[in-house]
Amino acid sequence: MNAREAVVKSVDTAQESLISLSHGVHSDAELGYEEFTSSERVAAAMDAAGFSVEHGTCDLETAVLAEFGSGPLTIGICAEYDALPGVGHACGHNIIAAAGVGAAIALAPLADELDITIRLLGTPAEEGGGGKIYMMDRGAFDGLHAAIMVHPAPYDAPYMPALAVQHFTVSYEGRSAHASASPHLGINAADALTVAQVAIGLLRQHILPTDRVHGIITDGGDAPNVVPSHAGGSWYVRAATIDGLSDIKPKIHRCFEAGAIATGAKLTIEEARPAYSEFRNSEILSDLYVQSARELGREFPADGSAGPMQASTDMGNVSLAMPSIHPLIGIESGGAVNHQPEFTAHAIKPSADRAVRDGAIGLAQAVVTAATTQAIRDELLSTAYQASA
Repeated sequence: MNAREAVVKSVDTAQESLISLSHGVHSDAELGYEEFTSSERVAAAMDAAGFSVEHGTCDLETAVLAEFGSGPLTIGICAEYDALPGVGHACGHNIIAAAGVGAAIALAPLADELDITIRLLGTPAEEGGGGKIYMMDRGAFDGLHAAIMVHPAPYDAPYMPALAVQHFTVSYEGRSAHASASPHLGINAADALTVAQVAIGLLRQHILPTDRVHGIITDGGDAPNVVPSHAGGSWYVRAATIDGLSDIKPKIHRCFEAGAIATGAKLTIEEARPAYSEFRNSEILSDLYVQSARELGREFPADGSAGPMQASTDMGNVSLAMPSIHPLIGIESGGAVNHQPEFTAHAIKPSADRAVRDGAIGLAQAVVTAATTQAIRDELLSTAYQASA
């Protein structure tokens, strides 16, 4: 039995436990940096497979670092497990976690033969919290020659064309007053937010097609008969590249400043650190994954295109630091797309379970081929990531 066949056998042997992991994480539906049960499930699975495990690594309670092997070529496999507010696992991170664990478990018995080290990284808070970026800064990715993962979607694609994004919060401070008896004494913070949203709506005509801006109101005051003395929201601004954010962000900030000027409210803008970058796909590793996925019966666009989804991910920052892949693996979602509650329901159905198996095999087989193809191996070994570099 060759190494690629051994991967399939290992994943199939572990399939019941992998599906149990996927369904368990799905039922936990824990938000970013609160994935206590989900991260424990991942850590326990890696410990049972003989990996050395550190739970709570990098001063992040729900981060996991598990390692096996001692070969010079070190491959990182990222496992996400955070859910979304209100809609749970509408991005299928339960599938990501189980597929990543499955790939790591399948590669472990081959580590000596392939002369590799496998590092499973349980990365919390992808949905806006930047877990991977903090883990990179704190050394969890040091020594890696590549990082890989797979993400569910309504279709298969070789990669996700991710946009750069900056998350930020906005708050206005005004002055309360009786809204009927003495409204002239108040400064309406909610009006300031309304002015800003109108300004952003008008600005949309003049931004690039790849730019995005969207947000929610999280605070609109306390009572209808009290002039709101406080108001605020949470916003995202996106651009094709992280450098492009520097062009659109000042324009969005001016829209919020307009609200403050119009009403007299005091404006505070707090940018969440860190910004997410665009994604740079490793074509060599991506081709290896696609080859394996096709052998499993998965279909990709003949022209190699990535499909319509343009989201953002902290895996983008990883991809600028080392060769990385983030392919999309299709599940039958009944027409639903990521971040819809209907997608949540389909993330534990038979096609999602198949995606766990196929994703694990596709990732692991890509590593096998990369490790045993001298030109690819040498290229990966030429540079190892260091946080201080």
